[in-house]
Amino acid sequence: MVDAHRTFVIVGGGLAGAKAAETLRAEGFTGRVILIGDERDHPYERPPLSKGYLSGKEERDSVFVHEPAWYAQADVELHLGQTVVAVDRDAKSVTLGEGTVLHYDKLLLATGAEPRRLDIPGTGLAGVHHLRRLAHADRLRHVLAALGRDNGHLVIAGAGWIGLEVAAAARGYGAEVTVVEPEPTPLHQVIGPELGQVFTELHREHGVRFHFGARLTEITGQDGAVFAVRTDDGEEHPAHGVLAAIGAAPRTALAEAAGLGLVDRAHGGGIAVDASLRTSDPDIYAAGDVAAAQHPLLGSRLRVEHWANALNGGPAAARAMLGQDVSYDRVPYFFSDQYDLGLEYSGWAPPGSYDQVVMRGDAGKRQMIVFWLKDRRVLAGMNINVWDVTDPIQQLIRSGAPVDLEALADPSVPLGSLNS
Repeated sequence: MVDAHRTFVIVGGGLAGAKAAETLRAEGFTGRVILIGDERDHPYERPPLSKGYLSGKEERDSVFVHEPAWYAQADVELHLGQTVVAVDRDAKSVTLGEGTVLHYDKLLLATGAEPRRLDIPGTGLAGVHHLRRLAHADRLRHVLAALGRDNGHLVIAGAGWIGLEVAAAARGYGAEVTVVEPEPTPLHQVIGPELGQVFTELHREHGVRFHFGARLTEITGQDGAVFAVRTDDGEEHPAHGVLAAIGAAPRTALAEAAGLGLVDRAHGGGIAVDASLRTSDPDIYAAGDVAAAQHPLLGSRLRVEHWANALNGGPAAARAMLGQDVSYDRVPYFFSDQYDLGLEYSGWAPPGSYDQVVMRGDAGKRQMIVFWLKDRRVLAGMNINVWDVTDPIQQLIRSGAPVDLEALADPSVPLGSLNS
């Protein structure tokens, strides 16, 4: 019954925070669990915001991690629509914006990330959008439907995963779409130019226009409405809506003010945590988008902004808070859906980390697996419209053993046999 007198506070009402609360109860913790979120909505998952919910294929209720009644049933105290303004490490307390002070024995920071903003004239117009929160998706869903009805134009700044997924959703509604991207291909820094060209062709087949090698310099409009955008090469594009999809920044202000160790932005930013997701304070943990964790398997510090990291990181942090021996070594994983293309990516292969790319399958039919390697060792793999291969891909990454390149490229050779 020792736990009954302890209080665990979770700051952040997203997937990582909600799964941490669930895990604390599942592991038998009997003390207070307090979950604080600065949105009024109950904790939800983010992938549907740019996929099924945005496209109109899923209902709003499908995004929530738990039914609202679950929190009371699990005796999880919710403080929704509340912002934590300070962490007092000496007093072991957090202060909410309305003045409430809550004591903690263990604290989890799952504060997530926030969208980067365009720093150009015109960003204050009502037709300029971001996509990070459910309220953003609510609004953008109506905007895309209206653009589709009225033959309107959406300009997207950034050809990353969010930009491409929103482009696909917008085309589904019938909106005209132009994507402005400074690199020569979509996802250039993530998957390289060869594979980036696959996504260029995919979207062009569905009517998306790309303007590569350029950045937005101005958004023009009147009375809140957007009329057009201008780029740094002198071009002008019609626009009735603009989406800034230029990445996200970890929300570290609270941790910084509390004096916790951070990672500088040049190395990805975030709150520095060890393999058990513990910060520089032994009673404070961090998980999800904000956590820059020392990865035992990959031997480097990673900050991963993907669904699977929140799904698995929250429970890992919860177990560590309970005193269990935790080594968070999950292989990074994410997925994307665009038109009739679905993909899964496992691993970590940032620019400069690999020396070879191997493809198996049919690129023309967009049914393939792409591998990134260093010294014949698989760092990452992406399966496109090929399914049930995530486990063997992750086993190749985990093994760290050199592979036969011809066998790796041969679809007739089972991936599982390459681990033997």
